[in-house]
Amino acid sequence: MYYFAYGSNLSRKQMLERCPDSKPVSVATLPNYKLVFVGWSRQWRGGTASIKPLRGERVLGALCEVSEKCLGRLDGYEGPGYRRIKVRVFDEGGNAVEAVTYIKAEQSDETEPSREYVSIMQQGFKDWGITS
Repeated sequence: MYYFAYGSNLSRKQMLERCPDSKPVSVATLPNYKLVFVGWSRQWRGGTASIKPLRGERVLGALCEVSEKCLGRLDGYEGPGYRRIKVRVFDEGGNAVEAVTYIKAEQSDETEPSREYVSIMQQGFKDWGITS
């Protein structure tokens, strides 16, 4: 099964801590969604990444192959504030891939993320060689 990472889980270090058996696959794009930062995380001291449907936008991220056990662990890390959804992303070769990802259950007002959170995401972009 495939997981589409777009927030702090882009960090390969963080993904390995959360899902040691996950396997990096490819950079991927989720069409017709926009990356937003919403809510307030005590852990991160600011908003956290989510996605919301928006025609014509796209979210850059990464595909990882994950097990059911790994998804169970991710469910725990994402907590009750996020829910798992199925999405269709496109890998680097333009192939459509069915994957799961997480979306903030309640799309509250957009909130600034902390510098620490943004730096984890930036490291993830570097890890994957993603440029916007």
